Amino acid sequence: MSSWLILLCFTVFISCENVLPPPCDSEIYCTGSILDQVQKAKLYDDDKYFVDMKLKVAPDIILSAFKNLSSVSPTVPREKLQEFLNMYFEKPGTEFETWTPPDWHSNPAFLNKIKDTQLREWALNIHQLWKLLGKKIQDSVKDHAELYSQIYMPYPVVVPGGRFRELYYWDSYWVINGLLLSEMRDTAKGMIQNFLHLVDRYGCVPNGGRIYYERRSQPPFLTLMVESYYQVTKDKELLRAALPRLDQEYSFWMQNRSVLVSVNGNNHSLNRFDVQVGLPRPESYTDDLELAEGLTEASKQQLWMDLKAGAESGWDFSSRWYISSTGQNSGTLKDTRTSQIVPSDLNALLCRTEKVLASFHRIMGSNESAVQYEQAAQNRLRAMDAVLWDDQQGAWFDYNLQTGSKHLQFYPSNLAPLWAECYSDEKAHKAVEYLKGSGALKYPNGVPTSLVESGQQWDYPNAWPPLQHMLIEGLSKVPSEDAKQLAEDLAQKWIRTNWKAYTTYEAMFEKYDVNGDGKPGGGGEYEVQLGFGWTNGVALQLLDQYGASLTSGSRHSSPGLLLIFLLLLSLLFTLH
Repeated sequence: MSSWLILLCFTVFISCENVLPPPCDSEIYCTGSILDQVQKAKLYDDDKYFVDMKLKVAPDIILSAFKNLSSVSPTVPREKLQEFLNMYFEKPGTEFETWTPPDWHSNPAFLNKIKDTQLREWALNIHQLWKLLGKKIQDSVKDHAELYSQIYMPYPVVVPGGRFRELYYWDSYWVINGLLLSEMRDTAKGMIQNFLHLVDRYGCVPNGGRIYYERRSQPPFLTLMVESYYQVTKDKELLRAALPRLDQEYSFWMQNRSVLVSVNGNNHSLNRFDVQVGLPRPESYTDDLELAEGLTEASKQQLWMDLKAGAESGWDFSSRWYISSTGQNSGTLKDTRTSQIVPSDLNALLCRTEKVLASFHRIMGSNESAVQYEQAAQNRLRAMDAVLWDDQQGAWFDYNLQTGSKHLQFYPSNLAPLWAECYSDEKAHKAVEYLKGSGALKYPNGVPTSLVESGQQWDYPNAWPPLQHMLIEGLSKVPSEDAKQLAEDLAQKWIRTNWKAYTTYEAMFEKYDVNGDGKPGGGGEYEVQLGFGWTNGVALQLLDQYGASLTSGSRHSSPGLLLIFLLLLSLLFTLH
C-alpha cells in the first residue's frame, strides 16, 4: 500500500459513527415502546433474553399490533405483554443450526507435550468443548435480517457459551489461538473471515454479533488474530485479503477513539474507549435505567455513554472506570467515567498492533506503509512513557483526563506493555518488581482483576483468563530468569485453579475466584457463565507452553513421584 493510501485510511475513512443511524435502526431491538415496556415489566430474568428473540412476522406488523394494544392502555399489563410476545416472538437461539466443526479431530499434537496424565486427559476434554461451542447461523438470517437481532456471519462461529450465544470480539483472540492448537485451522480462518466481513460492513468490529452492539467495539485484537493464524499457516492469500481491512479498523480507532494529552507542554496522541450513544444498553436496559434514577437528563445520557464505553473496554464493569466527584479513582457504578480515562492496556494493544501491521506491510512489499506504522509505534511508545509510565511506582497506569493525573491502583493492565513488548530502557525490571510488591501475587488461584471489592465482576476477587494470559505471556518475554520463573509459577497456579474447578463442576467458567479451592467467580450483572471460549483457549495455550512442568496436584499425576514415594516407603520398612 502506498503512503498516500495509508494516509487516506488515517484521515478520511468513514467510521461506524458515520455509517450507522444512532444507535441502530430497529424500533424493537434498540429503541422504542416495545423494548421499554417489555424490559420494565421484567418478564425474563435477563434483559438480554428479549433482545435475542426472533420476530415471527415483519417488524411493521408487530409495531402496528403493539400500537393497537397500547392504545387501550398506554402501559400494557404484564400478562397482556406476555401474550403479545408469545404471539409475535420466538425464543432465543432459533437462528442457529446444529454444526460440528469438520476439522475437529481427536488427537492434536499439543496433547503429547503435556506430561501430567491428569492434565492431558483434561486438555482432551477441553478440546472436545469446541464441538459444543461451534454454531452456524441459518441462511434465513441473511435472507430475512429484519426478523433478527443476530448479525449474519458467512462462516460458522465458536461462541463464548452460556448467555453469550453469538460471536464476541476480543474473546475470539484466545478462542482462535486455542483452535489453532487444536489444529482446527479452517474454523479459525472462518472466524477471522467473519470479522473481516464485519469491518467491510461497519468499518470496525462491533462488540458482538447483535445489531444492538453496532455502535460499540471491543479491544481491537483482529490484527493479532491474523498474526496468530499467519504464524501457523503462512497463508499469504488471507493476509493479502485481510490487510486493507486491518488498516481500515486501525483507522477507525485513530479517528474515533483518540485523544490528545498534554504533559509538560508536549501533546501526545493516545486512545481511549468512547461510545457517543446516550441511551440504555438494550441487553441491560433496566439495569441502566435504575442506575440513572435521580440524575438530570444530561447526566443520564453521559452515564449511559460511559457504561457503553465500559462495555467496549471488555471490563464491564470495574472500579477501574470510576471517577468520583472529587476526581478520585473511587465511588460506585454510578461514577463510571470510562471515556475520561486513557487505558494502559488499550494503548499497549495498539502499539503491538502497529508493529504487527508494519511487519505485514513488509511481507506484502509495502515498505512505505511499514515505515508509517513503525513511526506510529515509536510515537505511541514515547506517549506511553510520557503519560502512563510512573518511574517511582515502576508501572504504566491509566490516565485521568479530568484531573491530569494517573490512577495508581493495582490492575493487571498496569503490566500490559510487557505483553505488548512496548517499553524502553530498564522498565521491564522495574515492572516485575512493582508486581512483586503490589500484593496481587498472594492469592492461591490467580491474580485478581483489582484489589478493590466493589461487587463488580472486573474487580476483586475475580480473576479473568485473558488478563492471566497477558500477564504470564508478558513476564515470559522479559529477559530475566526471575520474570520467566514468575510467569511459570502463575501459569501453574492458574491451570490448577481451572483444573480443580473442572473436577468439581465438570465445567469451564468465564472467571474464577482467587480465593478458596478452585471455584467460579461472581458479581456483576449476570450469573457466572459456563463454556467458556476464552477460558478454554487460555488453558490450552498454557498447557502447550508449560506442559512439561505443569502438574494437577493429583496423587496420580506423576508416576515418577509415586515410584520414588514407594521406594522410600520400602526402604523405611527395610530399616525397621
